[in-house]
Amino acid sequence: MSIETEALLQEAKESIEAAQNYRTELQQRLHGLSQARKQVRGSSSQTREVLRRHFQDLQVMVTRLLSDRLAALLQEVDAIEQDSVRPLDDCQKLIEQGVSTADELLKEGEAAIRCGVGEKEDKLGSFTKKALQIQLDSLPEVPVLVDVPCLSAQLDDSLLQTVRERVGRHGSVASHPPVQIEELVERPGSMLVRWCKVDEDFAVQDYRLQFRRSPSSQYEDAYIGKDSEFLVLHLDPHSDHLFRVCARGEGRTEWSPWSVPQTGYTTLAPHEWCPGTDGYILSSRRNIAMRSDSSPSRTGVLYSNSATYFCGQTLTFKVTAAGQGDRRDSVGVCVDNQSGAESLQRDKAVCISTNGAVFVNGKEMTNQLPAISTGSTVTFDMEVVNLFPVSNNNLSDGANFKLRVTIGSGNREVVFDWLLDQSVDCLFFGCSFAHPNWKVLVF
Repeated sequence: MSIETEALLQEAKESIEAAQNYRTELQQRLHGLSQARKQVRGSSSQTREVLRRHFQDLQVMVTRLLSDRLAALLQEVDAIEQDSVRPLDDCQKLIEQGVSTADELLKEGEAAIRCGVGEKEDKLGSFTKKALQIQLDSLPEVPVLVDVPCLSAQLDDSLLQTVRERVGRHGSVASHPPVQIEELVERPGSMLVRWCKVDEDFAVQDYRLQFRRSPSSQYEDAYIGKDSEFLVLHLDPHSDHLFRVCARGEGRTEWSPWSVPQTGYTTLAPHEWCPGTDGYILSSRRNIAMRSDSSPSRTGVLYSNSATYFCGQTLTFKVTAAGQGDRRDSVGVCVDNQSGAESLQRDKAVCISTNGAVFVNGKEMTNQLPAISTGSTVTFDMEVVNLFPVSNNNLSDGANFKLRVTIGSGNREVVFDWLLDQSVDCLFFGCSFAHPNWKVLVF
C-alpha cells in the first residue's frame, strides 16, 4: 500500500471517528431538546390542572359564601318582619274585639228602643249602664306609617366592580421562577443546597427550600429564611432526593412558583459518634453526643465511629448545650482513635478547647478563638498542601505530610499547617468533656 493510500486511509478513519463523535453530540442534543420539550409540556399540563382546580374551588367557595350571605340576610328580614308585625297583630285583635263589642252594643241599643213601653225603661237603663262600662270614648292607638318598619335592601354595586378588578388580577403564569437551585454539594449524610435569584426585578423577603425523600413521598420544608444556602441533614446515602426552592417577595404573603426540581444524592456515610463509650449518651442517629454524669470526671475521648472525615470537606461541631468548663475539654480531629487518652490535646490531633485555645499535636498555639458555649459552631477545613519526598523509605527524619487546617469559631478563624509523619486519606473526629451536660451535634 502506497504512502498516499495510507494517508487517505488514516484521514478516512479520522473522518469516520469525527462523524461518530458528531452524531453522538447531536444525539445528546436531541435528548436535551426532548427533555426541554418534556419539561415545557409537563409543566404546562400541571399548570393547567392547578389553575382549573384552583378556580373551581374558588367558584364553589364564592357560591357558598354568596348563598350563606343571602340566607343570613333573608333570616334578618324574617326576624324584623316577625318582630314588627307582632304588635300590629295584637293591635288588630284589640280593634276587632272592640268592633265586635260595639256591634253587640248597637244591637242591644236598637232592641231597647224598639221594645214595648213596659220594658223600655229597664232595657234602656241596662243598655246605658253597659255603654258606660265599655268606655266608648277610649280608642286604641294605631302607629303612624313613619313609625312602622319599612324594610329595604342596601346593596353596594361597587362590590361587583371590586370583585371584577380583584379577579382580573388574581393569579399569574410565570414561564421562569425567580429563583433556581445553583448547586448541590454532597456532604456526609447530608446535602448542601445553594440557590440564586435569576429575576433581578424580584425583591426577595424570604426563601423556602423543600426536599422529597422518594417519588412516592411528599415534599417537606427544610428551610425558610433569608440565606441562599442550607445544609439538609439526615439523608440516606445512595438514595435520590429531589430539591426545590421558591421565594416570597417583599410585602407579599404568597410564595413564588417553585424552581425546577433538582435530583441529588450523597455517597458519603453520615458522621456518627462511636457507641458504647463510657460517660456519653448518643442520639438515635448517633450524630449527637451528650456527656452524662454516670461516669467519673476522668472520662476519655469520644471518637467517631470510623474515619469519615476527608480533606476538602467541612466538618462542623454545634454545641447545643454546655456544662461546666475544664481545660481538658476539646473538640477536633485526629489521625487515630487512640484509647486511654484523657483529651484530644495530644499528638496526631488538632483541636480547640472550650476556652478557645487551639492545640496542634498537643501544643497550644498563640492564636486564640472565642470561647465555646451553648449555640457555638466550630468548623474544621483541611486541604493537602505538600507531600515531601521520603528518602530511603525512612520516616524518622521528620514530618513528610502537610495539611493546611482552618478552624473557625464565631466570627474568627485560625489557619495553620499541620505536619504529620504519614500520609492520611481520612481522619477521625472526637470530643472530650470532663463535666456533664455538654451536648454536641456533628455534621
